[in-house]
Amino acid sequence: MSETDSATDSDSTPSLGIVGAGAAGSAAAYALRDADVDVTILEKSGGVCGRAATRRRDGCYYDHGANYVKEVDERTASLLAELGTDGLVEIDEPVWTFDGTGEITPGDGRDSTKRTWSTGITQLAKRLLDHADATVHRRTRIESIAGGETWTLTDTDGVDHGPFDALLVTPPAPQTADLLRATDWDDARRSTLLEAVDSVSYRTIRTVVLHYPFHESYPWYGLVNPEYDHAIGWLSREECKPGHVPDGESLLIVQMSPEWSTETYDEELDAIQSRVCDQVATLLDDERYQDPDWVDDQGWRYALPDAAADADSTRVAEDAGLYVAGDWVVGEGRVPAALWNGFETGARLRTALE
Repeated sequence: MSETDSATDSDSTPSLGIVGAGAAGSAAAYALRDADVDVTILEKSGGVCGRAATRRRDGCYYDHGANYVKEVDERTASLLAELGTDGLVEIDEPVWTFDGTGEITPGDGRDSTKRTWSTGITQLAKRLLDHADATVHRRTRIESIAGGETWTLTDTDGVDHGPFDALLVTPPAPQTADLLRATDWDDARRSTLLEAVDSVSYRTIRTVVLHYPFHESYPWYGLVNPEYDHAIGWLSREECKPGHVPDGESLLIVQMSPEWSTETYDEELDAIQSRVCDQVATLLDDERYQDPDWVDDQGWRYALPDAAADADSTRVAEDAGLYVAGDWVVGEGRVPAALWNGFETGARLRTALE
């Protein structure tokens, strides 16, 4: 059975299917917001913005994947303003560093402006999609693709979506590679694209969230271990984000190192909680951090790409209507990288489809 019946004859509006409503997929839809293109997004989860994710608990909002959006350039600053400044907040405190022994040192003062929203970083995709003319199907996991002159997607419930004149695939590279392997399209370009996507390796990150009924002041917002020689890779204070944590409370986002995260990825939170808390208490030299009043966690198996895919190979199938986008295409695990790669891919799609 088919859920999406997109016409593809010469008199119809061209159609685009997007797999994934993360920063890249949402930005592509935003780039097509005033184009004469029917855009349909298929998202496997119940929310949007992918690894730029927000949860809410006991009056707290917390960003447990990507922590903020850096205003790395003027176009990023302009876009955030275009999406609406209501609820857009800045993190004033800087990011400092620490080494493998736990010695904390001030940053170099070159911090870019760090932004999120009072209700969390997931607002980025929500606002992009609010401006886009796209239909979004949540909790729809795509299992296979059939290609040729048009593209049809089949989800895990056996429902078909399409056909679409073009297809944009935006999940992390290993998941995109799985979809390409499950693509019925007998063309050498698929093999070339698959080889490029398959070459991108990822670091695994496990996030542990620790809440405390007290607040301690520090001169920093976040601490980063740039050499990956400590069990903790990143630690930040969510109370530095306006609107995120009630007064007098503290909420720590602790992202463990790739090595530690990989080794413990399948362990239950109860099995690792005390080890994480001990690491935090030692790093901050305060035994109170051994006893949070509540905890949460999230495993990101495909958190950060180690390198970029070959640029030419990622575009080899675009003339057949098959596109890919994401931070892994440019090899930088940052929200603006995914955002602008998606936007630029959307611009190319607009040229091809209109």
